[in-house]
Amino acid sequence: MKSVTIGYALCGSFCTIAESVQVLEELSKNENIKLVPIMSEIVYKSDTRFGKAADLIEKVESLCQRAVIHDIPAAEPIGPKNLLDIIVVAPCTGNTAAKIALGITDTPVTMAVKAHLRNNKPVVIGLATNDALGASSKNIGLLQNTKNIFFVPYGQDDPHSKATSLICDFKRIPETVEAALENRQIQPILIK
Repeated sequence: MKSVTIGYALCGSFCTIAESVQVLEELSKNENIKLVPIMSEIVYKSDTRFGKAADLIEKVESLCQRAVIHDIPAAEPIGPKNLLDIIVVAPCTGNTAAKIALGITDTPVTMAVKAHLRNNKPVVIGLATNDALGASSKNIGLLQNTKNIFFVPYGQDDPHSKATSLICDFKRIPETVEAALENRQIQPILIK
């Protein structure tokens, strides 16, 4: 991959954050990649059964070698200053997907995406939501038909117990980023 600055945003699908951070760790090993971490306020502040917020922040900041963007004022300059080549939102919850689809900018992540899109640059969405095939499906459909939005391939993670849940294949984030930088959606989007 050529030299690239990636905004890497984490939203509140807490059970998938560790998997996303593993990808972030892999990306951090590439000398050609500069990483700018972004977290929703809920991720930045919440201790959960999956870990403490302070531990997550410390790990992410160590990998990225910079402070996490965790409020709207810090995220807003991403657009005007043209700070990034691409943004990855992984995990992207149904709530965040809906806000991006509808242009709502009330979190650091949605502000970062809005600010970045004004520069006509790619955003990669890594879905992780229990209602993707339910209440969130219309918003995902809107995003799939939106310029500069690209999806990490996704599928049902537990169709028998969680029939409307979808999760992306986090390991495919790097190749999705490469394709999105070439204005291509990797295929197939739907996986088993």
